[in-house]
Amino acid sequence: MKDNDGKGKSLGARGGSSGGTETSHVRQSFSHGRTKSVTVEHKRKRVVVPKSGAAATAANPRGAVAQNLSQAEFDRRLKAVEAAKAQEADRQRKEKEAAEAREAELARLRAEKEAAERAAREAEIREQRAAALAEEQAAEAARAAEAKAAATARSKTPRGAEAAPVDPAAAQAEAARAEAGRAPVGGKKLTKAVVEEKKTTRAKGDDDRRRSGKLTIANATNEDGRQRSMAAMKRRQERDRRRMASRSGEREKIVREVNVPDAITVQELANRMAERVAAVVKTLMQNGIMATQNQTIDAETAALIVEEFGHRVVRVSDSDVEDVIVQASEDDEAHLASRPPVVTIMGHVDHGKTSLLDAIRKTNVVSGEAGGITQHIGAYQVRTPNGALVSFLDTPGHAAFTSMRARGAQVTDIVVLVVAADDSVMPQTIEAISHAKAAGVPMIVAINKIDKPGADPNRVRTQLLNHEVVVEEMGGDVLDVEVSAVTGKGLDSLLENIALQAEILDLQANPDRQAEGAVIEAKLDVGRGPVATVLVQKGTLRRGDIFVVGEQWGKVRALINDKGERVDEAGPSVPVEVLGLNGTPEAGDVLNVVEEESRAREIADYRARLARDKRAAAGSATTLDQLLAKAKADKDVKELPIVVKSDVQGSAEAIVQAMEKVGNAEVRVRVLHSGVGAITESDVTLAEASNAPIIGFNVRANAPARESANQKGVEIRYYSIIYDLVDDVKKAASGLLSPEVKEKFVGYATIKEVFRITGVGKVAGCIVTEGVARRAAGVRLLRDNVVIHEGKLKTLKRFKDEVREVQVQQECGMAFENYEDIREGDVIEIFETEEVERQLA
Repeated sequence: MKDNDGKGKSLGARGGSSGGTETSHVRQSFSHGRTKSVTVEHKRKRVVVPKSGAAATAANPRGAVAQNLSQAEFDRRLKAVEAAKAQEADRQRKEKEAAEAREAELARLRAEKEAAERAAREAEIREQRAAALAEEQAAEAARAAEAKAAATARSKTPRGAEAAPVDPAAAQAEAARAEAGRAPVGGKKLTKAVVEEKKTTRAKGDDDRRRSGKLTIANATNEDGRQRSMAAMKRRQERDRRRMASRSGEREKIVREVNVPDAITVQELANRMAERVAAVVKTLMQNGIMATQNQTIDAETAALIVEEFGHRVVRVSDSDVEDVIVQASEDDEAHLASRPPVVTIMGHVDHGKTSLLDAIRKTNVVSGEAGGITQHIGAYQVRTPNGALVSFLDTPGHAAFTSMRARGAQVTDIVVLVVAADDSVMPQTIEAISHAKAAGVPMIVAINKIDKPGADPNRVRTQLLNHEVVVEEMGGDVLDVEVSAVTGKGLDSLLENIALQAEILDLQANPDRQAEGAVIEAKLDVGRGPVATVLVQKGTLRRGDIFVVGEQWGKVRALINDKGERVDEAGPSVPVEVLGLNGTPEAGDVLNVVEEESRAREIADYRARLARDKRAAAGSATTLDQLLAKAKADKDVKELPIVVKSDVQGSAEAIVQAMEKVGNAEVRVRVLHSGVGAITESDVTLAEASNAPIIGFNVRANAPARESANQKGVEIRYYSIIYDLVDDVKKAASGLLSPEVKEKFVGYATIKEVFRITGVGKVAGCIVTEGVARRAAGVRLLRDNVVIHEGKLKTLKRFKDEVREVQVQQECGMAFENYEDIREGDVIEIFETEEVERQLA
């Protein structure tokens, strides 16, 4: 503000009162009646009006809203707007495509509905035509019958008689039938009533379409439930067909013969009867048996169900699966042919069996055997100088391999008993004689090592007499030959005697039948899998044959002879290695070739189930008394658990049998598991759980098993000679035996007087009469030579001093621990005990 004279200060804007201000005059009042006129400036507010159209865009390209935005923010918002526009365009495009798809689906449904309606109309027209035709034919037949009846009546009516009066109602009905008889057939016209009905229906439908308004899916598909679908028409036709079939007669029941084994599942029983599983389950429930289709029922229950369904029961047993093997084992004599003899070399250990066979085969097998002893059955085929073939089986002579020798005697034709001339008859020689006699095979005695200085063949012949073996030189019928595996002396004579014995036996077999053989040895090879050494006894074993052997089955993948060569077939008396088994069989199992793989699997499963049940029955107690006795026996006997892995099945069997003989009434060895092949992690886990060592016989642990054994602290022991293994196990088992306590006499003392001392109790004043009295020794109190107390000394004093021992004829004071019933004249016996470790025999 400023005064009227312009001398006052201005209260306006800094720019003065130009352009944007308005002025007005105001009079101010002051005290004492004074007034003053002042000029007031009003500043106008600036209003920004945005430009419109292209001019605004040209003036500010970014727009008024973007005046205060940065370039980056503006670009970001511009991209967001463009993305929104693109999304909106994509949404519209998808909506358009969805609408088009709906329209196409609607058109398809409409076309299908129209086709169904058309087919229904055509079927209805055909039915109407057929009905009209049938009605017309009926009317024609009625008219013909009436005409015939009228003609007959006229012929019987007398001439001149009056005609019968005509009934008007009957005439009207006849006219209606005649009108109805004009139904269309083929291309004829429809009746008037039908045409009128169709016109009315068509007119009503046109009117409904005019009034329907908006077209919907329901209208297009005409889902009003009044039209029949094609499926409904087919169902009706099927019902009519079944009704006609039922009218013609009930279907005849087919009676089947149903094989009922010892146990069968519900589903398999239903399949054999050709009945529904639900019906069989329902019948079982009606008989009080709640069973599902996968549950097994016994033979009696299955027979009851079969009879209720009207079939015939044929009882069979699970063992019938082996009938094919029994039937195949029969041979026709017309097809028999000569075969080479099978000769088993038997005798005591270190009597030169393998060396003798090496001399015959001109090989050196004995050098490859651990410890120079045979621990496997070896099967070889040798051609004699005269061209004949002989199959040899070399058995071990160690005492642990009894089962191997027994198997060798069972599959052989001739036994060659090797006896060392310098060692004569030994325990395993006697055992070999027993095996040969039990098998009923002829024997040839080979007296070996005649080149040694101390050889005495006559002593061998004389000792054989003690075991009922009488050689020819002694007037018997047993052939004997003096041989030397080192010099080769007598080998030709031995082969000649074998050929002579084989000629007497007249060995024959049928080579054209399915093969049958015995498993001599079995092992698990890392690269080849389970391998079985088989001696073919009947027939010819070929590549590709399906066979079953014990609890295993397989298909021959390869055959390898004793020279390591692959062959395509092996005839009778030929030993071969068989590859292609699904598991390692037991040595001594019989191999049989069958026609089908399913039959081989069925037989193997049956045998495995039998073996499993047998093992379960052998390991279970049946009564409470047996359970208590078994628990008490197990509690009293200490066990040494071990896990055995071997290279071949025969060695594992021999080790298990040897372990069964180790122990006594206090300690025994328990084989937790025995198997063939390398030591694996599962073996280590089993050994750790049972705190058992692992015994590896001619096998080694793989890398994961070694690492696991080191981490878990499981001991793995490797052996290649069986008697070293047996000795070590005996030593380990001996450690479980309770030590034997031996008592050593020390001295006697006689009580002269008894004193009672406060804080100590009764003290005996004694004199040592024999030996010495020791503080740490045990004592017995004898009264009238009867032991009334046994214990330890609490104190031993000489005068007032505590001493460790008192010599003979010296006085001392003794006090017993926890015992004070002592009297004058009692005798004290002083003794010491020591523990002595026991050893298993």
